[in-house]
Amino acid sequence: MTAPIHLQQALSGLVGDARLVVSELPACDLKLWLIDAHNMHRAFSPEETRRILHEPPYWAFCWASGLAMARYLAARPEWVAGKRVLDFGAGSGVAGIAAVKAGALEVVACDLDPLALGACRANAELNGVTLGYSADFFAEADRFDLILVADVLYARANLPLLDQFLTRGREALVADSRVRDFQHPDYQRLGILEALTLPDLAEPWEFRKVSLYHSRRP
Repeated sequence: MTAPIHLQQALSGLVGDARLVVSELPACDLKLWLIDAHNMHRAFSPEETRRILHEPPYWAFCWASGLAMARYLAARPEWVAGKRVLDFGAGSGVAGIAAVKAGALEVVACDLDPLALGACRANAELNGVTLGYSADFFAEADRFDLILVADVLYARANLPLLDQFLTRGREALVADSRVRDFQHPDYQRLGILEALTLPDLAEPWEFRKVSLYHSRRP
């Protein structure tokens, strides 16, 4: 199977020998176009490092929080079955695709990065599901039953977004492995899930502990 040309070209522009390959997700009935794990087994040149830091290909990885969210929805489809769902900061689209497979009525993948939306399209096709697409969360109407948020709080500057999710949906489900002092009066932690980023970045063990938070509009 040949990787989508525009995504492969974008990845090659960052890391010359990097390839996108179809990757089966562990303990999850999903597959994604991800950067080949073999490409992670060498040192990057200073120029490659500069390019990756300037324009990181988030969409070419399945981050631990996204994998944890996908597994959670597969095990508890009542969260999304028959509902209208928006996947915020969709990246590869893993959470949104899992929501469709769990029975969601409609899922919109929302991301500012056109390449991420391209990855969502490619991965949706790979899994035989249909998504809607949006590049602007704030242009969406307040019509969603649930906002999914996986691996978005890695930058503390994104924490104020927690106040915005319920402006577009009745409930929000947030998966995060980065913020250790998560405190928000409207969000309650449901539990801690175990997952890892794919390809494996050999992240510290604490980043494999994914906390799940929930908030509901009053």
